[in-house]
Amino acid sequence: MYTGLAGQFLVLPVSHGKGTFGDMRQLRISIGGVRGIVGVALTPDIAVGFAGAFGTYLGPGRVLVSRDSRRSGPMVAQCVIAGLLGTGCEVVDLGVCPTAALQLAVRTSDAVGGIAVTAGHNDERWNALKFIRGDGLFLNPGEASQLLDIYHQGEFTKATWSQLRPVATDPRAPLRHVETILSQVDREAIAAARLKVAVDCVNGACSDFVPQLLEALGCEAVAINTDTELGLAHGPEPSARNLGQVRALVRATGAHIGFGHDADGDRLGVVCEDGSVPGEEVTICLVEEMVLSRGDPGPVVTNVCTTQAVDDIAVRHGRSVVRTKVGQAHIAEAALNHGAAVAGEGSGGVLLPRINYANDSMAAMGHILELLAKSGMSASDMVAQLVPKYHIVKIAVPCPTERAYGALERIRELPPPEWAVAVNFDDGVKYSGEGRWVHVRASQTEPLIRVIAEHREPAAAQDLAGQFAAIVRQSVL
Repeated sequence: MYTGLAGQFLVLPVSHGKGTFGDMRQLRISIGGVRGIVGVALTPDIAVGFAGAFGTYLGPGRVLVSRDSRRSGPMVAQCVIAGLLGTGCEVVDLGVCPTAALQLAVRTSDAVGGIAVTAGHNDERWNALKFIRGDGLFLNPGEASQLLDIYHQGEFTKATWSQLRPVATDPRAPLRHVETILSQVDREAIAAARLKVAVDCVNGACSDFVPQLLEALGCEAVAINTDTELGLAHGPEPSARNLGQVRALVRATGAHIGFGHDADGDRLGVVCEDGSVPGEEVTICLVEEMVLSRGDPGPVVTNVCTTQAVDDIAVRHGRSVVRTKVGQAHIAEAALNHGAAVAGEGSGGVLLPRINYANDSMAAMGHILELLAKSGMSASDMVAQLVPKYHIVKIAVPCPTERAYGALERIRELPPPEWAVAVNFDDGVKYSGEGRWVHVRASQTEPLIRVIAEHREPAAAQDLAGQFAAIVRQSVL
């Protein structure tokens, strides 16, 4: 039975109509959309059903659809289009397209909403439906609950044969996105620096457009994995583990900097000129430094488990920081409500309100290149001198989703550590103290409990994360 958005996501054995759709044990329904392993939890009837529910929720109007390049994309996208058409929506298919470009296209047109078919940083087995409202933002918690109510009730708007509309296309949406990014960075300064940029597009949705953006910025682009017909080249999350190819490319070509994009242009990883990987947290810090030094007004928005370095940079520029629950939908809503200068998370996702209220790896790349060009530093010196030094450790503890919140409740009942001066239960459990913090939360996108710890000393960060990972493992038993 449906019980509402408990915490941030549901995983439920849901019935719809006369049958049960797929194996719902691994289907993850969250504020960010519906996500699952294709053919196991995310099946054609699930995709059609949720698209029909969304079309019913939106009412008549134009709905834009995009996808990333993973192998299941054409099948899932066609199911989504069919579900929308069945409710009488007018569908515009953007094809393989960065999600940020889809969100920009929705916001700047008369579309009533959009669906991005992408599992972002998840591996090739997964796919997802991300629901976008008419202003280009993801649904907020109340709106997501309304959509789930419609889905579970199973009573969708049914268009008659005469109300069905042909599917239109819009191949220029990603190019308009590139043009918008170009209008918001200092192209002349970047071009004058004559930067050589290595980039790994993982054969994802940015593959055709990152080289075009770099060329327009006057950079020499050395790009790999740019064929969207081949499927994802490797794990799409731009973590240190998945940046191996672009690290080698930076060293081999003498590039000034390297970047790794995820499957839909959401997250960005950075590689310095010496081949070092400063970590996912550095992406938001470098973009924050660029935006605040430019003088964009407003606070900085980030989530509860992003590095303290964000706060230190904000203080340096006389700004405040607003922290939210984890997830792009929460970040975007807060950025809009607070008039943020910049927003983002330690996962490599960055949102630039002057462009769009969407995580945008290409826009983040453009801003980091501007900072690199204007600083006159090498990438490694830029990180060392502009990003306050903290050490962050992230441990993922496997946990069946139906047991995750019980485990978190048991952790909440434990006494806080002696060093903690603040406790936050807004999104899992977070303890904060002088120069350190630890956060334990259930993943929205995978059957995991994540433990993230930060400390000024690397060994202390590792010990802190290890201690709480052990507590989590005991709580899961």
